[in-house]
Formats: sequence, structure tokens, C-alpha cells
Amino acid sequence: MSSNLSRGLAVLEFLSHHVEGLSLNGVAEPLGLPRSAAHRVLAELIEAGYVKHEGDFSPYRLTFKLASIGLSYMAESGVVELVQPTIDKLAISSGELARMSIVDGTKLIWVAKAQGARGGLRYDVDSDPGEEVRLFCSSNGLAWLSTLPDEKALEIIMKQGFNPEDYGPNAPKTIQDLLACLAACRKKGYAVAHDMYEEGIAAIAAPVFHAVDKRVIGAVSIAGPESRLKGARLEDFAPMVLDAAREISALSLGIRAAAK
Repeated sequence: MSSNLSRGLAVLEFLSHHVEGLSLNGVAEPLGLPRSAAHRVLAELIEAGYVKHEGDFSPYRLTFKLASIGLSYMAESGVVELVQPTIDKLAISSGELARMSIVDGTKLIWVAKAQGARGGLRYDVDSDPGEEVRLFCSSNGLAWLSTLPDEKALEIIMKQGFNPEDYGPNAPKTIQDLLACLAACRKKGYAVAHDMYEEGIAAIAAPVFHAVDKRVIGAVSIAGPESRLKGARLEDFAPMVLDAAREISALSLGIRAAAK
């Protein structure tokens, strides 16, 4: 982390995981930066409008400038405009929450969602477009990772973090559990998650492949209350999710995203 650019990017990424903000030491120490260097980087980010600091005792926090850039990029890429009708249709057909995520390097990013439940229990999430998907314990994450070799999938997971104690009771507890989940996903062609990301929530997802080069560009899913989607009920949605994935794949020529 020698250059100012790499330090600045590291600080931005680190602050993105701490919405409440951090002190100067809270930024410098975890990143292995001298206080003076961290202060210079933060001062430059404040001047550029990416970070705010409202006084000696206030934390350093991200502004919405970075999020605005991400949303502008997604709008220009054509992702949301193209996939939203399919996501809306999936939500209506299933009567549950439908979502789409796209691959961005070694990350999976939420880009679109629609709520199909009109009464009773509803699963509503506060994940916004541009937020990162938790990979090892979500149906979207498992669907994507199952298309990769185990070694590459584990590398990506370890980079993001493998902390099953912070998630649902059925989240994979060991690497062996995780590899077994990925093997099951490969066999079926889709991923299911019961009480993995969050207790009381079930989800099913299928990977989306680019129409030409067949690389994976994202995943599409249905999620809802476990009480309504327990057992075989969830897997009844598999044909619906797979059809949506194929439909989005056919649209992928119009998606100018960098899912490589």
C-alpha cells in the first residue's frame, strides 16, 4: 500500500463497511498506516468530497458521492433498465421478493429487486443497488460461486470474509460444509438457502450466463419467509428462477457491464 492512490482506495473501501464512521486511529491502525499518512489521505478525500469530518470529535464518514458514481455507472451500463421487467415478472409470478445481482470482479453487487408479496408475511430487505452480496451464505452468492472452481471460490470467499457465527443457523460452518453446498448447487444448476443468511428466511437463486461468451454475469433469486417456503415449496420455484436467468441471459448483449 505504497502509493497515495492505493491508500485512498483502501480507506474508501474500509469506510464503506463502517457507516457510523471511524476515528483517525480507527482508520489508520487496521490499515497499517501511520497516523500522519492516514490524516493526509483523509484530508485529500475530504477535499475531493468523498469523506466528511465535522469537527475534532466527529468520526470520518463517507459522503454519498461514491454511491452516486456507482449508481450512475449502473444506469449507464443498462443493467437495471434491461433486467427490471424480468425481475418484476418473477416477483409477481412467485408472490415473493425477486432480486438480481451482477458480478463485478471478485464481488457480487445488488442491482435490482421487486416485491411480489401483497399480504401476510413479507421479506423486505434494506439492501440497496450497489451494495455487496454476502457470498458464502446467500443463494445469490452460492449460485455464482458454484460456477467457479473450488479453489477460486474459496479465494473469493476468504477475501470477503468467512464468519458463519454472524449469520443464520444453517450458514456453512466449515470449509467442508461450504464445498458440499457448492457441489449440491452444481448438481442442481441452482442454489437454495434455508436459514443461512438470516434465520427465518429461505431463498433460491440461479446463475446468469452471458449469451455469447457464457461467462457468469450475475444471479437472479426469489426469497421469502421460511414458514412459507420450507422444504419442497422453495424448490417448486426452481423452474421459474431458471427461466428468469435464461431470459436475462438473452438480454445480456445489451448489458455493458464489466463482469469479467
